Amino acid sequence: MVVGIARLELYMSGNRSLKDKRRLIKSLVQRARYRFPSLSLSEVDSLDLKNKATIGFGYVSNDSSLVNSVLEKVISFTESTGNFRVGEKEMDIIHF
Repeated sequence: MVVGIARLELYMSGNRSLKDKRRLIKSLVQRARYRFPSLSLSEVDSLDLKNKATIGFGYVSNDSSLVNSVLEKVISFTESTGNFRVGEKEMDIIHF
């Protein structure tokens, strides 16, 4: 079993409130779950900051190249939305 996990720091400009931020994050999470149905994804940190979000996501498979590919595609998808500037990225693949 191969488990891939990643953490992304996302920066947003123009949010006037936490409500604006949560709307953007909720939209991102819903679209990512639709596009990658086996992906587990959630906002995990920076919950009370209106211009920064940290999301974590994970994927499990029996093929490490597939896990790496899916994590990279999720990162690219997030960057392509145009709503976020991606800051720090961390990825780890664990063979269990």
